[in-house]
Amino acid sequence: MKTAILRDDIFLAHDTGEGHPESTRRLDTVYRSLDETPIEGTVQVAPRPARREELARVHTGHHIDAVERTANVRQVLLDNDTRTSARSYESALKAAGATVQAVEMVCQGEARGAFALVRPPGHHAEQNHAMGFCLFNNVAVAAAHAIAELGLERVLVLDPDVHHGNGTQHTFWHRPDILYVSSHRYPFYPGTGALNEIGVDEGRGYTINLPLPEGTGDADFLHLFRKIVEPVVNEFRPELILVSAGYDTWMNDPLGGMRQTRMGFQQLYALFRSWADRHCGGRIACTLEGGYDPPGLALCVRTTLEVLREAAAPAVEFEGHVTEDAERVAQSLRSKLAPIWKDLVHART
Repeated sequence: MKTAILRDDIFLAHDTGEGHPESTRRLDTVYRSLDETPIEGTVQVAPRPARREELARVHTGHHIDAVERTANVRQVLLDNDTRTSARSYESALKAAGATVQAVEMVCQGEARGAFALVRPPGHHAEQNHAMGFCLFNNVAVAAAHAIAELGLERVLVLDPDVHHGNGTQHTFWHRPDILYVSSHRYPFYPGTGALNEIGVDEGRGYTINLPLPEGTGDADFLHLFRKIVEPVVNEFRPELILVSAGYDTWMNDPLGGMRQTRMGFQQLYALFRSWADRHCGGRIACTLEGGYDPPGLALCVRTTLEVLREAAAPAVEFEGHVTEDAERVAQSLRSKLAPIWKDLVHART
């Protein structure tokens, strides 16, 4: 099987206006990189638009209608950061649909991993309003679809974007069938994602936040995902892994302020891929979120695709200095989550 790349020129028609960081140039640079130097073992797939009933598992009718009303309008400002153009609604429908299709392809054995290279991004979109460049919550729509239509009982959503995915967290805040894990800079936009945000009721412990200071690099990210997240993943035993693939932790990103390198991304996605191989027959699907240095974005996307297309997960061998900040996060999370996730009690320190 090949790794599916879901792409469409409609995603380049979402015009956010002059000077906006979430610009067409981001994805255009990625597409040109893949066209000029194709990645062996991948296949490009044209996505379909999301259906209203798929969106409605996550979003209210009021919100869906509000985004639809922007169609064929030159510019609408949905919030201080979130602008639309005449074809943004069409683009947003296909961004959500591409992510759903990516999940379908990996769950039905049609692809060895999939990556929906889309815009607008999605993880800030709340149930009833657009936010933070995001119109529909692509990954949440796809996760809900996997449970409702594909017969899955446990889905893991990983969100390593530099910004916390408030919309995804709030969507699944009460649910034990979708485990949401976010690493992000904190405090930072949008202000959510503190250590003590772990879900409520049946969903208590099924939200895990890894808040990290400005300047965090490769070793800390990998350390926390291995030390805290991996034992929980092993106990949860996901049937599908979905990744909100944000690359604004890249060391040259103009918005992120973090220090992740190409090797850091390679090792992190190798770890994610190893969990997919161990627990869910390799079923892993990514959808693009942030990343605002176009050359760096193209490099990091290529790195992820190279991990996904391999017959087996590459070895995770990277080691480096782990900061006291990361150790404090690990210690606090172990204390909060060990009563819920027993494997954390026995995890190596």
